[in-house]
Amino acid sequence: MINNLCIFLCIQWNRQYVLIALLAWFSVFGANNLIAQETANEEVKRVQRAIFIYNFAQQVGWPEIDEIDTFKIGVLGPDRTIIDLKSMAQKRKIFGKPVEIVRFQFVKSIKDVQLLYVHNKYNYDINYILGKISEKNILLVTEDYFYNSSMINMVNVGDSFEYEINVNRIKNEGFVTAPSLEQYAITSSQKWKGLFKTVEESLEKALDENEEQKVAIKDKEEQIKQQEEKISNQARAIDTIQGSIVDRNNWIEKLSSESKIQEKKYEEKLLIEKELERNIQDQVTFIKTQEKKIEASIQEIEKQQEYLEEQNEEIRKKEEILEQQRSEIDNQKKINWYLIALIALILIGGFFIYRSYLNKKRLNASLEEKNKEIHEQSLVLESKNKELEQFAYIASHDLQEPLNTISSFIGLISEDYGDSFDDIGKESLNFIKDASIRMKKLIDSLLEYSRLGRTRDFTKVDMNKIFSELKGDFKNILERTNAKIDSKKLPIINGNPVELRLLLQNLVSNGIKFIEDDIIPEIQVGAVQKHYKDNPSKKYWEFSVKDNGIGIPKIHQDRIFAIFQRLHSREKYQGTGIGLAHCKKIVESHNGEIWLESIEGKGTTFYFTIPE
Repeated sequence: MINNLCIFLCIQWNRQYVLIALLAWFSVFGANNLIAQETANEEVKRVQRAIFIYNFAQQVGWPEIDEIDTFKIGVLGPDRTIIDLKSMAQKRKIFGKPVEIVRFQFVKSIKDVQLLYVHNKYNYDINYILGKISEKNILLVTEDYFYNSSMINMVNVGDSFEYEINVNRIKNEGFVTAPSLEQYAITSSQKWKGLFKTVEESLEKALDENEEQKVAIKDKEEQIKQQEEKISNQARAIDTIQGSIVDRNNWIEKLSSESKIQEKKYEEKLLIEKELERNIQDQVTFIKTQEKKIEASIQEIEKQQEYLEEQNEEIRKKEEILEQQRSEIDNQKKINWYLIALIALILIGGFFIYRSYLNKKRLNASLEEKNKEIHEQSLVLESKNKELEQFAYIASHDLQEPLNTISSFIGLISEDYGDSFDDIGKESLNFIKDASIRMKKLIDSLLEYSRLGRTRDFTKVDMNKIFSELKGDFKNILERTNAKIDSKKLPIINGNPVELRLLLQNLVSNGIKFIEDDIIPEIQVGAVQKHYKDNPSKKYWEFSVKDNGIGIPKIHQDRIFAIFQRLHSREKYQGTGIGLAHCKKIVESHNGEIWLESIEGKGTTFYFTIPE
């Protein structure tokens, strides 16, 4: 009994210590686990921010990306993001080039980078940054700025990031964005404001949860104090129990002394027990006789039990057979239903196939009729085009003779009778002579316009070679005007070399001609490969011819490609007004498009496309 009491007390003592340890572990490590979880989430967000910046760089095309050896990313301000970017730069490349991370403390120090990252929490003025990096081929990626204020702007939403892009600002800087970048971007200011509202709500929710956790920790501390007081009370109770154990040991020693007296009484009891043994032996003999009878009964019961077990086994086998037959019937029912459903699907499918066949047959008949009509119309249009081209050629060719006659007679009159005319007559003769010369130029231009696009025999044309030859043709003009003509690496395309040369010649000559007297012409020619939006598998080349001329007013840009359209007087700028019409016809004969972007007084950029 004493041993059992000691074991019970030890168990109760150990339980108290286990409870103390658990409460202490929660108080010490519970808050630390919450802090560790928040730290882990922040680490994940930092890695995601770096991944987003690298992905933005990979989905934007730089005009001169092939000419750089190292892709540089700049970080503005004392931002820790530079650590994550440097860590990722050891494992990842951009456009197959190694990545270098640079920190800038001041906006004026920004230079020689391809991408710049800045966070709004450091209070850098976005407009000042944009002005500083303008025309330097630097992609600006910001975080938590206002909608549409940057090029690419990120916002922290939950465990990830969302972003919005300013397409016009990116294009103005000469970048080309991948379709997937625009596809997953936020496209409206309302959605952007919604994201900021969601972030603010989640922040407020996190602060509320933090306060609740603080209250819970405070409650746990109060519980720990109560448990400590309870444990101290139990320790005092254990001391009391130990005192009672000492008293009980003394009582047991007293009992052992009394047991000696009881030994004498035990000897007297032995005599009585011997008499009881004889009575018990008689009873045992009777019990053995009864046991034999019971054994015979048990053997009979066992035989009956074996018979019952055999019956049960037979019943079990029959139940298994019935269960198997029931399962086979259920499977057969399922197969029948499946067959019925399959037949129904085949009938429905056959009906739709037959119906689509009839529709297809009807559509094919309709298409054949339309194709015949289109073929007949194409033949008529081809005949009309040939007649118009022949008319233009004959008209322009036959008009040459009377103009030559007029010019010759004006020359003879001026030589033979020039002294007989007064000043007004001489001036009139000069007007007639100038008009006939101008008319001859217009007819020559019309004749040349009618010849464009006749041939479709395209060959491989090296545009770099065309541009080099063109610079040689403009040698005298370049020396006279000090004009600067430069180009980036141009591609090799399929086309008519004569017409493509005339196309570049007209665009470059316009850039030299239409400029203020006190400005030196500067012309830049470039080309960028792009994908068609409706068919990304197909590509085309987008050429650009940029000048610093007088520009074209917005109201005149729609009619600038029409034939014989002039925006200025002949006294100020010479020409027939058919050059851009030539350019439009050449581009369209190559299955391309031509357009322009211009700011009056700041220059014009002509764009045209040639399919690859």
